[in-house]
Amino acid sequence: MSSEHLQKIFRTLGDPTRVRLLLLLEREELAVQELMEVLGMAQSRVSRHLGILREAGLVRDRRDGTFALYRFEPPEAPSWRDAWALARAALAGDPIIARDHARQGHVLARRARRGHSFFDSVGGEWETLRQLWGDELLRARALQRLVPEGLPVADVGTGSGVLALELAALGCRVIASDPSEAMLALARRKLEAAGDTRVELRVGDTSALPLADAEVQVAFAHMVLQYIPEPGLALPEMLRVLRPGGRVVLADFVTHDQEWMRQQLGARHLGFDLEQVGDWLCKAGFEKVRIETQVGAQHESALPTTFVADGQRPEA
Repeated sequence: MSSEHLQKIFRTLGDPTRVRLLLLLEREELAVQELMEVLGMAQSRVSRHLGILREAGLVRDRRDGTFALYRFEPPEAPSWRDAWALARAALAGDPIIARDHARQGHVLARRARRGHSFFDSVGGEWETLRQLWGDELLRARALQRLVPEGLPVADVGTGSGVLALELAALGCRVIASDPSEAMLALARRKLEAAGDTRVELRVGDTSALPLADAEVQVAFAHMVLQYIPEPGLALPEMLRVLRPGGRVVLADFVTHDQEWMRQQLGARHLGFDLEQVGDWLCKAGFEKVRIETQVGAQHESALPTTFVADGQRPEA
């Protein structure tokens, strides 16, 4: 290692503000405004430190509408990795770091409430909004990945319970979860009207699914990824609730520019790059990953291309 390289490591990680930023971003990606609130610092100061960390390869950013979200990028070089481990260990139990994490928790809780508020507000109108997707075909194609009958399955982000009802009609025992009480109330009314007792509704977010380890054989996430702040982080949680050999099935849009979906449907992401989806599945621990696409042209205004992806939890 050259002395210049060593000096760069010391300069970068020797600043307490930059270490505080990394410790926050290691836990969850955040926008500049959120970091300002947690740290109590001006935008110019936060942005300057983020620029230094990004140049060092320790931080990456992505666009989310008009915002840029930053996240920690674990260093690959042994020198950086060892230096970061030392800096993190040195601040374990530090009261300032504990305060930062507490404030971060409040910021993330408020963000989650904003996300849930869309579904709480639309309530019974969701059935009408959902029809804009014309998603019956996509739902059917997702169901084709489920071969045996009678399996215990999870419908993650069930919304109004449409997919849960179809799964129950196949003879499956369905655990349908959603973070929105309003949407679950809509799903409950739909289930009662259908007289179906094979669906169990549970309140829970994708970051902490209300299911036990290895409780289900298949986990469906139908048009859910686009509403999750960091979709890749939800997949390990889906892996957790699957039995060995179980499968996850994802259905959503490929990357598109239909900005109206943010306004009318509350979407956080305008679709996804298929290579990135495959990478998320592999990094989460899934194998035998498959991805198929379907151009959506059922309506006068053509919908974006959709995809159905699935992966298997290893048998052992």
